[in-house]
Amino acid sequence: MSESQRVDAARPSLGAVGAYLPVPFASMPPVDLQREAAGRLERAGYRTAWVNETVGGKDPLVQLALLLPATEGMTFGTGIANVWARAPQAAHAAAAMLAQAYPGRLVLGLGVGYPQQAALVGREYGSPLAVMRDYLERMAAPTMTPAPDAPYARIVAANGPKMIALAAELADGVLPAGLPPAFTAQVRELLGPDKLLVVALSVITDTADPGTARATARSVAAASLSRPWFAATIARLGYSGEQIEAVGDDLVNDLVAHGSPEAIAAAVSAHRAAGADHVILMSPGTVALDLAAGVGHLERLAPAVLQVG
Repeated sequence: MSESQRVDAARPSLGAVGAYLPVPFASMPPVDLQREAAGRLERAGYRTAWVNETVGGKDPLVQLALLLPATEGMTFGTGIANVWARAPQAAHAAAAMLAQAYPGRLVLGLGVGYPQQAALVGREYGSPLAVMRDYLERMAAPTMTPAPDAPYARIVAANGPKMIALAAELADGVLPAGLPPAFTAQVRELLGPDKLLVVALSVITDTADPGTARATARSVAAASLSRPWFAATIARLGYSGEQIEAVGDDLVNDLVAHGSPEAIAAAVSAHRAAGADHVILMSPGTVALDLAAGVGHLERLAPAVLQVG
């Protein structure tokens, strides 16, 4: 299957809106509860669910092997599978086997993560760009036992122009995270129309108390803006130094979806209008997660957000 065919197949499979399975980083719920959560999301109307990876504690590809048969036809994505956790040939073989077993229901997202994750497996972080280029190229290297000949879309976590360009060269698309619709528009311009653009949108999914949601959104935005590279990216999009320093209301709104279900749906629509093929509802890492409660929040959001086309 050609790249254009993989992208054309992935777009309807993913749908316009998906959600991260609300699993906390600090602990791993039992598999039966994860299966139940995935089933609830599918019954709520979500076409795609996403899972993450730090390094250690769980393997997202094994996780998907357990979740895929627990749903009727849900697509799953890794957002992201960390390149330090497994050899590139092993990543390809695992993804291809899942794609063979569940055709059209897998998108493999890959990312270089952070230096601490490389250190956990005794590796030097080095140049993220060089690491990702080498990884993507080695995924196609010959192995003693050939991987199944089963197609799946491959995307790269990328917030910087060089990594986005690399993804455009060697992958089927990109997955930027936590940035405003203006950035989504820039990425689409860089990619052109023929690549997948999957955007992870920071969302405060608990809509019960608007004031608390607003305060949490501001805290999440402030934490992101405290990172120099992030603040510099926002400045290049045209936000003023005063807006960034004050964590202004408009900037909070653009960075973190919160408030009513309709307000969150409007934030999703803004990214879709800017060129995103698929928007993932992503609970920020700084927000404490409970699997059952998180799924309940996503169920309540579904009637509004899944109307976004």
